[in-house]
Amino acid sequence: MPVPPHARGYASFGGSAGRTSAESTPDWTYPPTASAGAPNIVVVLVDDMGYSDIGPFGSEIETPTLDRLAAQGVRLSNYHTTPLCSPSRAALLTGINSHRAGFGFVANADPGYPGLRLELADDVLTLPEILRGNGYATYAVGKWHLVRDATMNPSAHRDSWPTQRGFDRYYGSLEGLNSFYYPNQLVSDSSVVDVEEYPEGYYLTDDLTDRALSYIKDLRAHDAEKPFFLYFAHVAMHGPLQAKPEDQAKYRGRYDQGWDELRRRRFAEQLAQGLFPPGTEQKPRNTEPGYEAAEWDSLTADEQRRYAKYMEVYAGMVDSIDQSLGRIVDLLEDLGELDNTIIVFTSDNGGTAEGGPEGTRSYFAEFAHVDDPDWVGDVPHDEDLIGTAKLGVHYPRGWGQASNTPFRFYKGQTFAGGVRVPLVVSWPKGLPRNGTDPGIRHEYAYVTDLAPTLLDLAGLNRPSVRNGLPAEDFDGVSAAELLRDQAAPTRHTEQYSEMTGHRGFYRDGWKLLSLHDSDADIDAPDWQLFDVRADPTELHDLSEQYPDKAAELAAAWDESAWANTVFPLLTRADLFRRRPEEARFAAPVRLLPGTPTLERYRSQRLIAYRDFTITADLTGVRQPAAATAGDSGAARDAAAPDGAEPTGFQLGDEGVLVAHGDPLGGYLLYIEDGEVVLGVNSYGRYASVGVPLPVGTREITVRATVEPRLRWDFTIQVDGTPLAELTDQVQLVGMAPWTGISVGVDARGPVSWDLRERRGPFRYTGALRAITYTPGPIQVPQRTIDAVEREAEYAAE
Repeated sequence: MPVPPHARGYASFGGSAGRTSAESTPDWTYPPTASAGAPNIVVVLVDDMGYSDIGPFGSEIETPTLDRLAAQGVRLSNYHTTPLCSPSRAALLTGINSHRAGFGFVANADPGYPGLRLELADDVLTLPEILRGNGYATYAVGKWHLVRDATMNPSAHRDSWPTQRGFDRYYGSLEGLNSFYYPNQLVSDSSVVDVEEYPEGYYLTDDLTDRALSYIKDLRAHDAEKPFFLYFAHVAMHGPLQAKPEDQAKYRGRYDQGWDELRRRRFAEQLAQGLFPPGTEQKPRNTEPGYEAAEWDSLTADEQRRYAKYMEVYAGMVDSIDQSLGRIVDLLEDLGELDNTIIVFTSDNGGTAEGGPEGTRSYFAEFAHVDDPDWVGDVPHDEDLIGTAKLGVHYPRGWGQASNTPFRFYKGQTFAGGVRVPLVVSWPKGLPRNGTDPGIRHEYAYVTDLAPTLLDLAGLNRPSVRNGLPAEDFDGVSAAELLRDQAAPTRHTEQYSEMTGHRGFYRDGWKLLSLHDSDADIDAPDWQLFDVRADPTELHDLSEQYPDKAAELAAAWDESAWANTVFPLLTRADLFRRRPEEARFAAPVRLLPGTPTLERYRSQRLIAYRDFTITADLTGVRQPAAATAGDSGAARDAAAPDGAEPTGFQLGDEGVLVAHGDPLGGYLLYIEDGEVVLGVNSYGRYASVGVPLPVGTREITVRATVEPRLRWDFTIQVDGTPLAELTDQVQLVGMAPWTGISVGVDARGPVSWDLRERRGPFRYTGALRAITYTPGPIQVPQRTIDAVEREAEYAAE
């Protein structure tokens, strides 16, 4: 008997259905499966690492794993990316030019234009979506930074989060950077990991590596054949620079000769390796105002000693990345899958100048020096703490220039120092090297080529539809032929670039570049023209010698900019415009005990450039029985000199009421030994005030009042009575405090090192009803906000 026409649910059934199974034929549907022998794919993307920082590209840093992969694989010496990280990540994962993918800038703004959506659109396919549709398991660990900061909180939509964009599993940070010892927020799949205290010896790179290995092991325990795609996006080398002590120790004293000598040695090694043709020149130092690096020999002995320490930390971090990759390679060898795994290793942009000319003891404070250079007094010191969890440092930009050897400028600019980075590709089974192939390709390639190249190598096609919408076409082209044949020409013959007014256009060996002066007309580029076949380091401007070529490429840039939604070009003030709905983040909020730590950006909106009030609603504080108003601070010691409480001694209610921040900056309010204490960590400098707490206290209020030169004055009130002040404290602005608000505990990174060492996270033991934040209006001139936000958000790049 046929299925009745009114019956539902049989239309797509491939078998037959009768009234009983005896009259029916079963049929099953299956998810996509990969073809037999499909290769695994591992993409390792490093953050802010320059062209010369690994052994295969001239570095003295120990990278044995990369040395091995390069020896059996291919190095692309002429590979380019965008100048900043979110745009590069979007281009890598989609094969689409960054503006057209919606990422003309980092995901720390929201100006409201098509090229600056700062979230992936519904019609943009990602590489993991394509691979998953072809039977791959897809995993991502590490930095994402393809989510607007306003949508990193658990209440926001997750349309641009990793597991909504093709990854089966994800573990890492949605942010553009993080602490390596105390990450402010980690996400597992699509949920925030509610961490109160990180274990002793925790280091983020190790944690990410452990998770990547667990994903692969878990897959192989359940399916021996399914290929996988692992996207390992390191948080390193982005500042703040923090390295494990043992990794720092390996490089002690190795940078005492300074950055000028380091650049000389690295360039000589690059020439010896054949990365550049004989006769290639290296400019001695960047000398342009705002980009210049001092001559090493002009520095004092104290400066040289301190500056060398920064680079020791940086080298230790690069070393740890190679160790991480080594663990992945070891696992693939143990599984017998290394030969059939495509491994790609590269960086998102060049080395950075964010540490300024002298380096900084506080990564966030350095970017708040714009309006008043002395407002924090961020004088680099505390040498023994450089690279540790207690400071969030970044190196002087002379080391950034050495990172980008032999090129000019840094991350953020369209010159080669910002966009030309190392690329190593290894696939022993599919890209075997013959004896005459040196394994170096000098042809031009671009970040949008990676997705089509990997699909080409794996023998896969790209769908034309995503979620019922016509999918945007690739802008990149496959470089598979280039990888296989050293004589093959590039298929990527022209490419525009643009970032915050810096411009570039490449066509057939010619490159047109403009370095934007922030005080100049953003639509009036000062073009320079280079023949990068003869002058790969972009030293000799030929624009006056070949004005017609310069005009031709300038017109091509304009046409390409319209085709890729680069316009409108935005000034810094316009770029950091936020959508009006974000005003709700500054509304009063009542936080109950047990509320997970608030997300960083949402927390910061409650206090940034504002007066604000924090009210702790208690049910009556019980004091220690042995304490009095006069001896509360000594009560514990007197009662228990050996650390054991005597019989009958009552500790009373104590602990952290509210904490916001970590070692990189923050504040907290806590009760200990009968006192209420307010502590403020100003980018690593800590100050506090305490006052005896009356018995039965029901409300403690902290009022922060904005004062000139970006300062706060704090007042502590107990049941309405002012009892203490902490004045002239530096405002925490830009991206600080880094860790969000915790109620009843100082979670994750400690605001106060002394308190953490004595009491741990110090959960409050009494009855805390709620913590209420009441923000006031913005109290800082708009010019100051523009200046500080401009530089502080630039740190996220």
